[in-house]
Amino acid sequence: MADPPFDRRALPVEARLSTWKAADGWRLRRIDWAQPRGAKARGSLLFTGGRGDFIEKYLEIQNHWFSRGWNVTAFDWRGQGGSRAGVEGAAEDSFDAMVGDLFGLAADWRGAFAGPHAAVGHSMGGHLLLRGLAEHDLGVDAAVLVAPMLAINSAPVPPLAAMATANFMNAVGFGTQPAWHQATSPAPAGSLRQSILTSCPERYEDELWWWKREPAFNLGAPTWAWLKAAYHSGARLTGEGLARVETPILLVGTDSDRLVSPGAIRRAAIDLPHAELLMFPKSGHEILRERDEIRLAALARIDSFLDRHAP
Repeated sequence: MADPPFDRRALPVEARLSTWKAADGWRLRRIDWAQPRGAKARGSLLFTGGRGDFIEKYLEIQNHWFSRGWNVTAFDWRGQGGSRAGVEGAAEDSFDAMVGDLFGLAADWRGAFAGPHAAVGHSMGGHLLLRGLAEHDLGVDAAVLVAPMLAINSAPVPPLAAMATANFMNAVGFGTQPAWHQATSPAPAGSLRQSILTSCPERYEDELWWWKREPAFNLGAPTWAWLKAAYHSGARLTGEGLARVETPILLVGTDSDRLVSPGAIRRAAIDLPHAELLMFPKSGHEILRERDEIRLAALARIDSFLDRHAP
Protein backbone atom coordinates (compact mmCIF):
# COMPACT_ATOMS: atom_id res chain seq x y z
CA MET A 1 0.00 0.00 0.00
CA ALA A 2 1.40 3.37 -1.00
CA ASP A 3 2.18 6.02 1.61
CA PRO A 4 -0.11 9.09 1.76
CA PRO A 5 0.92 11.91 -0.63
CA PHE A 6 4.03 13.67 0.61
CA ASP A 7 5.67 16.87 -0.61
CA ARG A 8 9.19 15.76 -1.53
CA ARG A 9 10.24 19.37 -2.18
CA ALA A 10 9.61 20.88 1.25
CA LEU A 11 11.12 20.35 4.68
CA PRO A 12 8.37 19.02 6.96
CA VAL A 13 7.26 20.89 10.05
CA GLU A 14 7.76 17.73 12.13
CA ALA A 15 11.52 17.71 11.53
CA ARG A 16 14.26 19.85 13.07
CA LEU A 17 17.50 20.84 11.36
CA SER A 18 20.64 21.25 13.47
CA THR A 19 24.40 20.73 13.29
CA TRP A 20 26.53 18.04 14.88
CA LYS A 21 30.17 18.80 15.65
CA ALA A 22 32.73 16.10 14.89
CA ALA A 23 35.83 15.49 17.00
CA ASP A 24 37.99 17.59 14.65
CA GLY A 25 35.52 20.49 14.65
CA TRP A 26 33.79 19.67 11.36
CA ARG A 27 30.09 20.58 11.50
CA LEU A 28 27.68 18.13 9.93
CA ARG A 29 24.18 19.20 8.97
CA ARG A 30 21.61 16.94 10.61
CA ILE A 31 17.85 16.43 10.71
CA ASP A 32 15.79 14.77 13.44
CA TRP A 33 12.17 13.68 13.17
CA ALA A 34 11.09 13.07 16.78
CA GLN A 35 7.72 11.50 17.51
CA PRO A 36 5.22 13.91 19.09
CA ARG A 37 5.51 14.50 22.82
CA GLY A 38 3.49 11.89 24.67
CA ALA A 39 3.50 9.42 21.76
CA LYS A 40 5.24 6.08 22.23
CA ALA A 41 7.97 5.81 19.60
CA ARG A 42 8.48 2.58 17.64
CA GLY A 43 12.22 3.06 18.07
CA SER A 44 14.95 5.22 16.52
CA LEU A 45 16.35 4.91 13.00
CA LEU A 46 19.51 6.46 11.55
CA PHE A 47 19.70 6.92 7.76
CA THR A 48 22.98 7.41 5.89
CA GLY A 49 22.92 8.51 2.25
CA GLY A 50 25.39 8.00 -0.56
CA ARG A 51 28.06 10.12 -2.20
CA GLY A 52 26.58 13.39 -3.38
CA ASP A 53 23.35 12.84 -1.48
CA PHE A 54 21.81 15.34 0.92
CA ILE A 55 19.06 15.24 3.54
CA GLU A 56 16.31 16.57 1.27
CA LYS A 57 16.86 13.95 -1.41
CA TYR A 58 15.51 11.25 0.90
CA LEU A 59 12.78 13.17 2.75
CA GLU A 60 10.14 10.82 1.36
CA ILE A 61 11.74 7.73 2.84
CA GLN A 62 12.41 9.48 6.13
CA ASN A 63 8.72 10.37 6.27
CA HIS A 64 7.79 6.73 5.62
CA TRP A 65 9.63 5.53 8.71
CA PHE A 66 8.50 8.50 10.79
CA SER A 67 4.90 7.66 9.87
CA ARG A 68 5.50 4.11 11.12
CA GLY A 69 6.44 5.48 14.54
CA TRP A 70 10.23 5.73 14.30
CA ASN A 71 12.27 8.67 15.47
CA VAL A 72 14.31 9.32 12.33
CA THR A 73 17.73 10.96 12.06
CA ALA A 74 19.68 11.69 8.88
CA PHE A 75 22.66 13.87 8.06
CA ASP A 76 24.91 15.14 5.28
CA TRP A 77 28.37 13.53 5.14
CA ARG A 78 31.31 15.90 5.51
CA GLY A 79 32.14 17.55 2.21
CA GLN A 80 28.64 17.32 0.71
CA GLY A 81 25.14 18.73 1.05
CA GLY A 82 25.00 21.24 3.87
CA SER A 83 28.22 19.89 5.42
CA ARG A 84 30.56 21.32 2.77
CA ALA A 85 32.28 23.87 5.03
CA GLY A 86 34.87 22.16 7.20
CA VAL A 87 37.93 23.15 9.15
CA GLU A 88 40.40 22.75 6.27
CA GLY A 89 38.31 21.76 3.26
CA ALA A 90 37.02 18.34 2.27
CA ALA A 91 39.90 15.87 2.03
CA GLU A 92 38.88 12.94 -0.18
CA ASP A 93 41.93 10.70 0.13
CA SER A 94 40.45 8.50 2.86
CA PHE A 95 37.05 7.39 4.14
CA ASP A 96 38.37 7.08 7.70
CA ALA A 97 37.15 10.52 8.81
CA MET A 98 33.62 9.66 7.68
CA VAL A 99 33.72 6.36 9.58
CA GLY A 100 34.80 8.34 12.64
CA ASP A 101 31.94 10.80 12.09
CA LEU A 102 29.48 7.92 11.93
CA PHE A 103 30.83 6.38 15.13
CA GLY A 104 30.63 9.68 17.05
CA LEU A 105 27.26 10.78 15.70
CA ALA A 106 25.74 7.34 16.32
CA ALA A 107 26.87 7.45 19.95
CA ASP A 108 25.21 10.85 20.47
CA TRP A 109 22.09 9.69 18.60
CA ARG A 110 21.70 6.61 20.79
CA GLY A 111 21.99 8.79 23.86
CA ALA A 112 19.32 11.18 22.63
CA PHE A 113 16.76 8.70 21.28
CA ALA A 114 15.45 5.52 22.88
CA GLY A 115 15.80 2.11 21.29
CA PRO A 116 15.43 -0.20 19.66
CA HIS A 117 18.01 1.35 17.33
CA ALA A 118 18.23 0.60 13.63
CA ALA A 119 20.37 1.98 10.81
CA VAL A 120 19.77 2.10 7.05
CA GLY A 121 22.55 3.03 4.64
CA HIS A 122 22.40 3.64 0.88
CA SER A 123 25.35 3.21 -1.51
CA MET A 124 28.43 4.89 0.02
CA GLY A 125 26.39 5.25 3.21
CA GLY A 126 25.87 1.48 3.20
CA HIS A 127 29.60 0.96 2.71
CA LEU A 128 30.45 3.24 5.63
CA LEU A 129 27.74 1.72 7.79
CA LEU A 130 29.16 -1.77 7.20
CA ARG A 131 32.67 -0.54 8.01
CA GLY A 132 31.28 0.95 11.20
CA LEU A 133 29.68 -2.35 12.14
CA ALA A 134 32.85 -4.29 11.33
CA GLU A 135 35.30 -1.93 13.04
CA HIS A 136 33.31 -0.37 15.89
CA ASP A 137 30.31 -1.05 18.09
CA LEU A 138 27.62 1.16 16.60
CA GLY A 139 25.12 -0.17 19.11
CA VAL A 140 22.31 -0.87 16.63
CA ASP A 141 19.93 -3.81 16.88
CA ALA A 142 19.59 -4.22 13.11
CA ALA A 143 20.95 -2.67 9.92
CA VAL A 144 19.85 -2.45 6.30
CA LEU A 145 22.26 -1.84 3.42
CA VAL A 146 20.54 -0.62 0.24
CA ALA A 147 22.59 -0.90 -2.97
CA PRO A 148 25.68 -0.71 -0.76
CA MET A 149 28.95 0.29 -2.41
CA LEU A 150 30.86 -2.77 -1.21
CA ALA A 151 32.79 -2.65 -4.48
CA ILE A 152 32.60 -0.24 -7.42
CA ASN A 153 31.17 -1.62 -10.64
CA SER A 154 34.02 -0.70 -12.98
CA ALA A 155 32.78 -2.76 -15.96
CA PRO A 156 33.96 -3.10 -18.66
CA VAL A 157 37.31 -2.27 -17.00
CA PRO A 158 38.51 -5.09 -14.69
CA PRO A 159 38.49 -4.07 -10.99
CA LEU A 160 42.26 -4.40 -10.52
CA ALA A 161 42.92 -2.29 -13.61
CA ALA A 162 40.45 0.36 -12.41
CA MET A 163 42.10 0.49 -8.99
CA ALA A 164 45.55 0.74 -10.58
CA THR A 165 44.35 3.62 -12.76
CA ALA A 166 43.01 5.51 -9.74
CA ASN A 167 46.30 4.98 -7.89
CA PHE A 168 48.29 6.15 -10.92
CA MET A 169 46.21 9.30 -11.46
CA ASN A 170 46.76 10.26 -7.83
CA ALA A 171 50.47 9.50 -8.02
CA VAL A 172 50.91 11.87 -10.99
CA GLY A 173 49.04 14.71 -9.28
CA PHE A 174 45.53 14.43 -10.70
CA GLY A 175 43.84 13.41 -7.44
CA THR A 176 41.69 16.55 -7.18
CA GLN A 177 40.52 16.31 -10.82
CA PRO A 178 37.15 14.76 -11.76
CA ALA A 179 37.50 11.14 -12.82
CA TRP A 180 35.26 11.75 -15.83
CA HIS A 181 33.72 14.64 -17.71
CA GLN A 182 30.38 15.89 -16.45
CA ALA A 183 28.30 18.50 -18.26
CA THR A 184 27.89 21.83 -16.49
CA SER A 185 24.07 21.60 -16.72
CA PRO A 186 22.36 18.69 -14.90
CA ALA A 187 21.33 15.74 -17.05
CA PRO A 188 17.55 16.00 -17.54
CA ALA A 189 14.90 13.35 -17.05
CA GLY A 190 15.18 10.75 -19.78
CA SER A 191 18.98 10.92 -19.77
CA LEU A 192 21.45 8.08 -19.29
CA ARG A 193 22.07 9.36 -15.76
CA GLN A 194 18.41 8.96 -14.90
CA SER A 195 18.31 5.42 -16.31
CA ILE A 196 21.27 4.49 -14.10
CA LEU A 197 19.71 5.95 -10.94
CA THR A 198 15.95 5.38 -11.18
CA SER A 199 13.18 4.60 -13.64
CA CYS A 200 10.97 7.19 -11.89
CA PRO A 201 11.36 10.55 -13.69
CA GLU A 202 9.40 12.47 -11.03
CA ARG A 203 11.71 11.41 -8.20
CA TYR A 204 14.74 11.97 -10.42
CA GLU A 205 13.57 15.52 -11.09
CA ASP A 206 13.23 16.16 -7.34
CA GLU A 207 17.02 16.07 -7.07
CA LEU A 208 17.39 18.55 -9.95
CA TRP A 209 14.85 20.83 -8.24
CA TRP A 210 16.85 20.85 -5.02
CA TRP A 211 20.07 21.47 -7.00
CA LYS A 212 18.48 24.54 -8.57
CA ARG A 213 17.47 25.82 -5.15
CA GLU A 214 20.78 24.86 -3.49
CA PRO A 215 23.52 24.76 -6.20
CA ALA A 216 26.16 23.68 -3.68
CA PHE A 217 24.29 20.39 -3.23
CA ASN A 218 25.45 19.33 -6.74
CA LEU A 219 28.74 17.67 -5.94
CA GLY A 220 29.61 16.78 -9.53
CA ALA A 221 31.66 13.79 -10.65
CA PRO A 222 33.89 12.01 -8.13
CA THR A 223 37.57 12.86 -8.13
CA TRP A 224 40.41 10.42 -8.66
CA ALA A 225 41.24 10.86 -4.96
CA TRP A 226 37.74 9.80 -3.99
CA LEU A 227 37.92 6.75 -6.27
CA LYS A 228 41.27 5.72 -4.79
CA ALA A 229 39.85 6.13 -1.27
CA ALA A 230 36.78 4.07 -2.23
CA TYR A 231 38.93 1.19 -3.51
CA HIS A 232 41.17 1.24 -0.46
CA SER A 233 38.21 1.44 1.92
CA GLY A 234 36.53 -1.46 0.13
CA ALA A 235 39.63 -3.57 0.68
CA ARG A 236 39.01 -3.19 4.43
CA LEU A 237 35.77 -5.15 4.11
CA THR A 238 37.35 -8.60 4.12
CA GLY A 239 35.44 -11.84 4.43
CA GLU A 240 37.20 -12.52 7.71
CA GLY A 241 36.15 -9.14 9.09
CA LEU A 242 32.55 -9.49 7.95
CA ALA A 243 32.33 -12.90 9.59
CA ARG A 244 32.74 -11.19 12.97
CA VAL A 245 29.76 -8.87 12.53
CA GLU A 246 27.02 -10.02 14.89
CA THR A 247 24.38 -7.43 13.92
CA PRO A 248 21.48 -8.77 11.83
CA ILE A 249 21.78 -7.20 8.37
CA LEU A 250 19.48 -7.07 5.37
CA LEU A 251 21.20 -6.39 2.05
CA VAL A 252 19.03 -4.99 -0.74
CA GLY A 253 20.46 -4.70 -4.23
CA THR A 254 19.80 -5.08 -7.93
CA ASP A 255 21.53 -7.27 -10.49
CA SER A 256 21.31 -4.42 -13.02
CA ASP A 257 23.24 -1.90 -10.88
CA ARG A 258 25.66 0.10 -13.03
CA LEU A 259 27.42 1.84 -10.12
CA VAL A 260 28.12 -0.80 -7.48
CA SER A 261 28.95 -4.49 -7.80
CA PRO A 262 25.98 -6.88 -7.41
CA GLY A 263 28.48 -9.72 -6.99
CA ALA A 264 30.10 -8.01 -4.00
CA ILE A 265 26.66 -7.64 -2.37
CA ARG A 266 25.93 -11.33 -2.88
CA ARG A 267 29.32 -12.32 -1.47
CA ALA A 268 28.82 -10.14 1.60
CA ALA A 269 25.47 -11.84 2.23
CA ILE A 270 27.38 -15.12 2.45
CA ASP A 271 30.22 -13.78 4.61
CA LEU A 272 27.98 -12.01 7.13
CA PRO A 273 26.74 -14.57 9.69
CA HIS A 274 23.33 -12.95 10.28
CA ALA A 275 22.45 -11.63 6.83
CA GLU A 276 19.42 -11.71 4.59
CA LEU A 277 19.46 -10.81 0.89
CA LEU A 278 16.90 -9.21 -1.41
CA MET A 279 17.99 -8.74 -5.02
CA PHE A 280 15.83 -7.12 -7.68
CA PRO A 281 16.48 -8.42 -11.22
CA LYS A 282 16.07 -4.94 -12.67
CA SER A 283 16.14 -1.59 -10.89
CA GLY A 284 18.08 1.62 -10.86
CA HIS A 285 20.78 2.17 -8.26
CA GLU A 286 18.53 4.33 -6.07
CA ILE A 287 16.09 1.59 -5.07
CA LEU A 288 14.38 3.75 -2.42
CA ARG A 289 13.72 6.43 -5.07
CA GLU A 290 12.48 4.01 -7.72
CA ARG A 291 8.98 3.71 -9.12
CA ASP A 292 6.50 2.46 -6.54
CA GLU A 293 6.43 -1.13 -7.85
CA ILE A 294 10.07 -1.54 -6.78
CA ARG A 295 10.29 1.00 -3.95
CA LEU A 296 7.29 -0.32 -2.02
CA ALA A 297 8.43 -3.93 -2.41
CA ALA A 298 11.82 -2.98 -0.95
CA LEU A 299 10.18 -1.04 1.89
CA ALA A 300 7.86 -3.93 2.75
CA ARG A 301 10.84 -6.27 3.11
CA ILE A 302 12.85 -3.69 5.09
CA ASP A 303 9.96 -3.00 7.47
CA SER A 304 9.37 -6.72 7.98
CA PHE A 305 13.07 -7.25 8.69
CA LEU A 306 13.15 -4.42 11.24
CA ASP A 307 9.96 -5.71 12.90
CA ARG A 308 11.65 -9.08 13.42
CA HIS A 309 15.12 -7.90 14.49
CA ALA A 310 14.37 -4.58 16.22
CA PRO A 311 10.95 -5.30 17.76
